[in-house]
Amino acid sequence: MSLDRIDPAQYESQLADKLATFRRDFAGLGLPEPEVFRSAPLHYRMRAEFRLWHHGGRIDYAMFESGEDSKKVVLIENFPAAAKPICDLMPRLRDALQESEVLKRKLFQVEFLATHSGELMVCLIYHRPLGDDWVDAAQALADRFGVQLIGRSRKQKIVLGRDWLLESFELDGRTLRYQQIEGSFTQPNVSVNRQMLGWACRQVADAGGDLLELYCGNGNFTIALAPAFDKVLATEVSKSSVRAAHYNLDANGVGNVTMVRMSSDEISDALAGGREYRRMKDVALDSYRFSTLFVDPPRSGLDAATVELARGFDRILYISCNPVTLRDNVAALQDTHEIAAAAVFDQFPYTHHLESGLLLKRRA
Repeated sequence: MSLDRIDPAQYESQLADKLATFRRDFAGLGLPEPEVFRSAPLHYRMRAEFRLWHHGGRIDYAMFESGEDSKKVVLIENFPAAAKPICDLMPRLRDALQESEVLKRKLFQVEFLATHSGELMVCLIYHRPLGDDWVDAAQALADRFGVQLIGRSRKQKIVLGRDWLLESFELDGRTLRYQQIEGSFTQPNVSVNRQMLGWACRQVADAGGDLLELYCGNGNFTIALAPAFDKVLATEVSKSSVRAAHYNLDANGVGNVTMVRMSSDEISDALAGGREYRRMKDVALDSYRFSTLFVDPPRSGLDAATVELARGFDRILYISCNPVTLRDNVAALQDTHEIAAAAVFDQFPYTHHLESGLLLKRRA
């Protein structure tokens, strides 16, 4: 994202361009008019990371230009896309680092993570080992700014406080709580995420039966969707995300979800009667009556085995971060399913990225 593109006056026209592309990409696939969920035009990102640029005896936040000028350094005075707590902390943190030789020496990168509930984490990444002198100075910095602070270098991670934050927000009369672990994926735009969860919940409100969820991450959607179903079987491959998901299920009092650490092709094979998987030994697959498949895959979309698995479901709820692979997957399912509802979620204003959601139902 070029900083000169972060202009609230241009927000609606840029979103209109993305919507036009989305509609054009799905022409011929029976796309209903999508619901549009906008972002706040400023201070919407709960995550931000910057290089620390050392020049002329001082340090500054920096990014690199995109495209052909990818080696061109752009010094950052402010970053209006970031959440207000991050923006407020950035200059104060930089000045404090500037004043401390032990904290700034070979400091390479700074990562920020904030929550809607008011917590803030800073991760400082170095090209040198961190010793006791760093720990003392970093603890004073954490206390000064009231943040969770982590230091990283090669084969080293020092946590001052904790390496996770607890997010919470209201959704349809419920207070949802999520553990967000440093270094693990979290939704960057909390306002749009809430809208995305609300839309997804409305699509399955009358589904009943059981839910199979693939790529569940830390349980972002799992927690929201679980009350609509009798039972949920949720899968994820990342160990840290699985740990966070178990924490989040307990924190939200959700008791009808079984978590298994498996990839989408493994669970597809298991459901197709393939080989026996040790991680499934305590899961009675025959007891599930799946009415709905929910997927939120990586940018590569669904692999061929998962597309074939999806054919067996009456209802497929698909959240996508890549309209191109979403279109390809929907086209592959056109003989069995049609698009019943559509939505777009502008998670990343001022970029070409557009999150989207489709509800597919089996053709009559």
